[in-house]
Amino acid sequence: MVEEEKTVGYPILKEKLKEVFGYGQFRGNQEEIINSIFSKQHTFVIMPTGAGKSLCYQLPAIIKEGTAIVISPLIALMKNQVDQLNAIGVNAQFLNSTLNKSEMTRVKKGVLNGETKLLYVAPESLTKETNVDFLKKANISFVAVDEAHCISEWGHDFRPEYRKIRTIVDNLGNLPLIALTATATPKVQQDIQKNLLMESANTFKSSFNRPNLYYEVRPKVAVKKQLIKYIKSKTGQSGIIYCLSRKKVEEVCEFLQVNDIKAAPYHAGLESDIRMNNQDAFLNEEVDIIVATIAFGMGIDKPDVRFVIHYDVPKSLEGYYQETGRAGRDGLEGDCIMFYSPNDILKLEKFNKDKTVTERENARQLLNEMMAYATSAVCRRKQLLNYFGEYLEKDCGFCDNCIKERESYEVQNEAVIAMQVVLKIDQRFAAPHVADILTGTKSDYVMSYNHDQLLEFGKGNEKEVEKDNAYWQSLLRQLVMYGLLDKDIDNYGVLKISEKGQEYLDDPYTLTLYKDHDYSSVTEEQEEKQEIGHRSNGVKAYDPTLFDLLKNLCKRVAKEAGLPPYAIFQEPSLEEMATTYPVTKDELLRVNGVGKGKVDKFGQPFIDLIAKYVEENDIETANEVVVKSAINKSKVKIFIIQQIDKKVDLEDISEAKNISMSEILDEIESICYSGTKLNLDYYIDQMMEADRQDIIYDYFMTAESDNIQLAMESLAEDDFSEEEVRLMRIKFLSEVAN
Repeated sequence: MVEEEKTVGYPILKEKLKEVFGYGQFRGNQEEIINSIFSKQHTFVIMPTGAGKSLCYQLPAIIKEGTAIVISPLIALMKNQVDQLNAIGVNAQFLNSTLNKSEMTRVKKGVLNGETKLLYVAPESLTKETNVDFLKKANISFVAVDEAHCISEWGHDFRPEYRKIRTIVDNLGNLPLIALTATATPKVQQDIQKNLLMESANTFKSSFNRPNLYYEVRPKVAVKKQLIKYIKSKTGQSGIIYCLSRKKVEEVCEFLQVNDIKAAPYHAGLESDIRMNNQDAFLNEEVDIIVATIAFGMGIDKPDVRFVIHYDVPKSLEGYYQETGRAGRDGLEGDCIMFYSPNDILKLEKFNKDKTVTERENARQLLNEMMAYATSAVCRRKQLLNYFGEYLEKDCGFCDNCIKERESYEVQNEAVIAMQVVLKIDQRFAAPHVADILTGTKSDYVMSYNHDQLLEFGKGNEKEVEKDNAYWQSLLRQLVMYGLLDKDIDNYGVLKISEKGQEYLDDPYTLTLYKDHDYSSVTEEQEEKQEIGHRSNGVKAYDPTLFDLLKNLCKRVAKEAGLPPYAIFQEPSLEEMATTYPVTKDELLRVNGVGKGKVDKFGQPFIDLIAKYVEENDIETANEVVVKSAINKSKVKIFIIQQIDKKVDLEDISEAKNISMSEILDEIESICYSGTKLNLDYYIDQMMEADRQDIIYDYFMTAESDNIQLAMESLAEDDFSEEEVRLMRIKFLSEVAN
């Protein structure tokens, strides 16, 4: 067992990371977070879905003496994580209401004997006196609070039991606490830290940006026809469809089944065994689509969900982000599509009528944010990140608003007028109130503060301006996106002038804004003709035939082991196998996401299948990397590797093989991503000055993604060509990753 120190040596962590989880490198802040836990510091982690939160507490739990307690709100999610950990040889158990007395005794015995490394506990179970007494006797290494946003009433899934966690943990001793969440606005972050007494905790906040997710909002017309058209284009891929009611879940599910789509329902009205069977069928890929209620948490930890569709509008942007976050957790592309109708907002408002005045007002503000997101023509990613307190300077280029046509307009005078009103009312009110003043609306709220007496009252409705309430609210939202206005954290929705905004008022300039979408006049015929979802034009580098064989084998092995297929190998690992053709255990271990435990437990049938495929298809190898022979591609790759070794110019290689420069770069990237180190310095040095090379190299050293489009946007000021950026990415990966 590793001796605990203030920080654990990187080689030890990296060794365990590869041995247990199959990863060669940490992602983002993972290593710093893990060392914070080892130094017994309270740790607060805000990290988007799919970025590797679970590993932050699972790896230290495996290395440290004793048992780590993981507080999780969903029984299904607990079972999911425990199954995955047991599959890779880690002793993990859960303690919740699904266990009978003998099973509980067995679990507790394993913890007291020091055999269990992670114990997942529901917050309700943690409050039981018998369980607290048992945990006092155990050797607890630390406590992890997963889905920590459940603490906050401003969070999308408030659980009152979460507010008791700190008191219970204090009864267990002076234990380090790690709280983790994927969805937390600045307000919710503040609530979590305050309730858990973690104001001085080491805080690690990763970007909320999920660059592999495509966001789209569509008017709610001809929905069923659009659904069928879209899902048929994604045959065999996994997806989730969220609906507002149980009745709608059953209706949509039945409609899909009638159209020969493998779908199953999931909502709180189903008997628990049927619900669990449907979830297992989805996880085990016996059905492609789960249709579920927004109100019911699924606890899905399936990495290869390729699309999430909201048939109805969610209650909040936070909930929407959480639900869309179930797509593309493996890092591959995922579509997030929402069908929007103002009627959905009205229905949700009716649900809130029996709440207290404060709760009703809070819910109304959250719905307003949701409605603004749906109707706005501003970059979707920009809006989502801004909601979570993150500023994206440029449009993402990977959402419907960026890709499709939208109507823009320029402002200066209007922006100044709106911001002056915010100042005049002492920066104490939200956008609707400011818009009422600008349009001269004598609402009760405006009258109660005598704001109808302001010189600015009705100024936004005068002849030279003449704009309605919706216009001003849209403008104010976009000023927030520009960073000219801030939203107060303590008083939700209240607008304040930012430092950048004050500079703008001192020296105004023209801003480009976008007109909101008007969905009211869209016809069924128009929508049926529109493409839905993102269509990737990229050519896959892996061998698709072998990939399909490996995926089917994965399903068979998983079924025999009683596990979901992704617990055996995830899609990115299968893609890499179908690119590098590992035919020995050592070669399979080099595949990202493949650890020693998985190789020993599940690897042999995959090695056998690949070896047979390689032999049957006469696939050639080069430089310890086997490359595919489909349409002579292996010979092309080998030729390229040999020519680069001889320092032949890429233009000459292109001419010799009669393929374009872009195709040459595609092949080189494929070789590089499969693990082969290529030295292109002789060619790059001819093309680019050293200082220009350094700019791109430094970018990739700090970037969270190697996405070329994002790199081109970040490096736009330096006027690099795509070819230059791609070549430097190859150089960077060869030197750093291979």
